[in-house]
Amino acid sequence: MKKQDIIFGIVKILLDFIIMFFSFFLARELRLFSDFLPNINLPIQTISINDLFIYAFLWSMILFFLFSLHWLYKIRIVNSKIKEFLNIILYWFYSFLFFSVVVYLWQWFIFPNEIPRLIIWFTFFIGISLILIERLLLNNLQYYLIEKKVFSKNNLLLISNNKNSEIKEILKDIKKARIYKLIWYSNSKKIEKNDLKFFNFKNIKSKIQNRKIDEIIFIDSDFSKEELFELWEFTRIFWIRYRYLTNSFDITKTNTELSLINDIPVLELKNTPLSWWNTILKRIFDIFSSFILIIVFWPIMIIISILIKIENYKAPIVFKNKRVWRDWKYFDLYKFRYMKWEYCIKDSYKVSDLEKKEALDYEKDLIEKKSTRNWPLYKIKNDPRKTKIGSFIEKYSIDEFPQFFNVLLWNMSLVWPRPHQPREVEKYVIHHKRLLTIKPWITWMAQVNGREKNDFKDEVELDLYYIENWNMLLDFKILLKTFFSVIKRK
Repeated sequence: MKKQDIIFGIVKILLDFIIMFFSFFLARELRLFSDFLPNINLPIQTISINDLFIYAFLWSMILFFLFSLHWLYKIRIVNSKIKEFLNIILYWFYSFLFFSVVVYLWQWFIFPNEIPRLIIWFTFFIGISLILIERLLLNNLQYYLIEKKVFSKNNLLLISNNKNSEIKEILKDIKKARIYKLIWYSNSKKIEKNDLKFFNFKNIKSKIQNRKIDEIIFIDSDFSKEELFELWEFTRIFWIRYRYLTNSFDITKTNTELSLINDIPVLELKNTPLSWWNTILKRIFDIFSSFILIIVFWPIMIIISILIKIENYKAPIVFKNKRVWRDWKYFDLYKFRYMKWEYCIKDSYKVSDLEKKEALDYEKDLIEKKSTRNWPLYKIKNDPRKTKIGSFIEKYSIDEFPQFFNVLLWNMSLVWPRPHQPREVEKYVIHHKRLLTIKPWITWMAQVNGREKNDFKDEVELDLYYIENWNMLLDFKILLKTFFSVIKRK
């Protein structure tokens, strides 16, 4: 995702909100001038500017949420302008209906004065006209800045075993799209009469890892199925857009999206429905929820802190556990310490290498003898390292409460794949690394579907299912099931 895309996405939101808001005041002034109904002279009805403010703000917020939920603030440039404009008109109309229902159902309860109907209708036509003009101007401005090289084009790689002459029309359409820099193609072997730069399979993976490719278009190739699958996994790990023209990609996925490159219809295999705007919505929910949970569980956290300190006043109450998160970066996950301090793995603490090694060697010995799960995950039965209070708080997941502060710090959230420790991540194979493409979270699919009975393969499959099928309803369901699974220990 390029910076210019984010900038234009934010500008669209601000301009849409401003246009919608001030369309009310422009409509009010036009109503004072005329009703614009031929041969009909309706008595002038108006509303004060102060009273109009709440109506303007309400419709602006309704419009923003509707446009956001229906992907009308996409970060990337949308090639199908007709589809974009038709969707804007459709969801503008829906926002008008919703606004009208809310206004007239809650008249006098929330809104102090009635708003004249003609002002609402004038706002409808003024707002939709100005927003369509705004989007048209912004799109042309973005194209202009790309052509003037103020903004960079997307580096595009074709996977094809065709000559230039055989895909002439496709190359022409890509060029007409104006936002792509097509300089590479890839196949198992070089194709004669192809002017593009050739990359073999190994070169592609290197370019993806070095962030030299923005998008991949698959036409056809003589790569093996295993190579194509590995390539697809790489694009999802490094957030490279992957689209294809044919049905030869024989892995069925539900999270696909039809789009256009000029006149070419292509299907995109999406990594997750969690778009940039859905991430913002999820973040707002996380901040609000974690703040409420901290307030609710604050007395319990105080009591647990006192009990942990009484058991060993020299050791810390909250233990920092090094975990791996998005893009293979490290962060400290906070937990109430439920193990004896001398047995804790202190990767996040400044202690001697000998002290770290002793604790790690003891853990490895326990895993070999008493683990009930397969590596890289482990669950030590009757773990002798636990303290008395630690056994209780770990059983009922109370040790996880300090992670509400991780959520506020924005290195975790309430729901998503669980973060693993560095020594666990070292054992990952290629498709496991998709779990590191997003932020980690407190509860997750495996937490409410088997818990520690899952082996690592089962947990990965559940996490990948969640990534590919995310929605807010699924988050609410997991949170609710987490509560009952902790209480019932199921």
